[in-house]
Amino acid sequence: MQRSGRLTGKYTLITGGSSGIGRACALAFAAEGAQVAVLGRRRDSLQRVVEEIAAQQGSAMAVVADVTDAAAVRHALEAIAERFPALHVLVNNAGTSYVGTIEETPEKDWERVLAVNLTGAYLVTRSALPLLRRAGGAAVINIASVYGLVARPRRAAYAAAKGGLVQLTRAMALDHAAERIRVNCICPALVETEMLKRVLGTGPEAERELADRIAELPLERVGRPEDVASLAVYLASDESSWMTGAAIALDGGLTAK
Repeated sequence: MQRSGRLTGKYTLITGGSSGIGRACALAFAAEGAQVAVLGRRRDSLQRVVEEIAAQQGSAMAVVADVTDAAAVRHALEAIAERFPALHVLVNNAGTSYVGTIEETPEKDWERVLAVNLTGAYLVTRSALPLLRRAGGAAVINIASVYGLVARPRRAAYAAAKGGLVQLTRAMALDHAAERIRVNCICPALVETEMLKRVLGTGPEAERELADRIAELPLERVGRPEDVASLAVYLASDESSWMTGAAIALDGGLTAK
């Protein structure tokens, strides 16, 4: 593991940390010297990330919780407080999607998408605030979506949740600036993750849709989880100490058109 030490001494919590963007953030943060807690619903997947980090001489712990369950979130933060004296960085990455218009989206799926993508960030950040305050200066990074900035057909629930997360980012940035808790969000476009594969499906039709989606991007490639992780490292580091309330489009140029 190559270390530059940009996050040395920083204690970090990453939700949805077992795969995709969350896993990439965990590996990148550990490589920069952070001690990392990865939170998610499946212990085996989280443990694999912990073992990856340990194999590269990093430090990590797994915390099992559902971000939509307020009691489980509180218990998770209590467990983290037993290991971490403070929390310098929180990455709210847990997310899910649903494809459909409001007419096509059942209420249970609407509620699930908002619960995971929006309410989860509220619950985790609220429970993390005592530890964030103890750090004497901290960074909250919300992983939103480019569809929190612009819309796409048949993404009603997802766009609503991610748009809400963008605004929650701005509200929290104002509410906690005096405490030196900075809050920013990253708004990625198409990123090569397990969730993207689930949304697109498989087969020739999925391949055609992916090609069409890539053609919409001026940089003509799908984003990598590591692209998001690199920006998250910057937002977590002291290099971004004068940045808060920002919603950064990381989208291959999609919103420049």
